[in-house]
Amino acid sequence: MLKRIIDLRVALTLAVTILYCANDFAANNWNVPVDKKTKNSYIKFDAASASQGEAIYNKNCASCHGNPGKGNSLKSLSPVPPDLSSAKTQELTDGELFYILSTGRMIMPSFKNVLSEDERWRVISFIRSSNKSYVQTLSKFDPNKSKLVKINLNFDPATHNIRILAIANEKSGVVALKDAEVALFAIRYFGRLQIGKSTKTDKDGMANFKFSKDLPGDKAGIVELVAKVNDENYGEIESVTKMKVGIPTDKPALNKDRAIWNVLAKAPIWIIVLYSFGVLVFVLVLLYLLNNLRKLKKTGDN
Repeated sequence: MLKRIIDLRVALTLAVTILYCANDFAANNWNVPVDKKTKNSYIKFDAASASQGEAIYNKNCASCHGNPGKGNSLKSLSPVPPDLSSAKTQELTDGELFYILSTGRMIMPSFKNVLSEDERWRVISFIRSSNKSYVQTLSKFDPNKSKLVKINLNFDPATHNIRILAIANEKSGVVALKDAEVALFAIRYFGRLQIGKSTKTDKDGMANFKFSKDLPGDKAGIVELVAKVNDENYGEIESVTKMKVGIPTDKPALNKDRAIWNVLAKAPIWIIVLYSFGVLVFVLVLLYLLNNLRKLKKTGDN
C-alpha cells in the first residue's frame, strides 16, 4: 500500500514537472510564420521614434514587462514576462517582435486592435534602443500607398449583414485587396466594441460581418462604425462610417447630467460642497499656523 502511494506521488510529481516544462517551453517559443519573420519597419528607428515608443510602452507594456534592463517584470505571472532588453528578445527579428506584439498568446494580449501599426513599430523602436549593436533594415514599403485604398460599407437589413469592400485606385485601374485582414468596430462610450471576429477579404476584396440586432444606436438608430483593413501591399487603413444599423435609443449622454466624471459645471453638488469645505479648512489651518508662528517670533524678539 505504501509503495503504491509513493509510486502515485512520484507519477504525479513527474506529470506536473512535464506539464510545467511544456508550458514554459510553449510560452518562450513562438511559432512565427516564415513570411512574418522577415517583415521590417517602414519607420526609421531613431531617438524620436524611440521616445514616442517609450510613451506607448509605459502605457501598455510596462505593467507586465517592467522597465527594460531593470529586471522588474511582474514575477507573479506565469510564465514571467521577459525583460525586453534581454539577449533572447534582442535575437528576435523585427518581424518576430511585430508578430508577437500583434497576435499575442496565453497571458500576452493581442495589440493589433489596440495599437495602430505605426504605434507598434514605435514600441519596437524603443525596445531596440537598448541594444547598441542593433542595425535596422528598413522596409521598402511605401506607407503613402494606404492613401490609394477606399473602404465601402453596405448594410443589408434583410440579413443584418454589413459588407465591407476594400479596393485601391491604382493608376492601372481598380485593384481589389485580396486576403486582407478586416476587423469591424462600433464606437461606444468607453472605446471600441469589436463586431464579430476578424476575417479575410475574398478575391473581390469583400468581407461580411453579422451585425447584432440589439445594439443601441442614437435617437435615429445611427451607430458609428470603424472598419480596419490590414494589407501586405497597402498597410493598415481605417475608415469611419455612420450607419443606421442600431436600435433607436433616446438616452442622455453620460456627460449630460451631473456625474463624478463630468466637468466642474456639472459635478455633483455634494462633491463641490465637500471640496470647497476642504479647501476652506486647509486655508484656515494654514492661517492659524502662520499666526502662531508670528506670535512665537514676537515673543522671541521681546
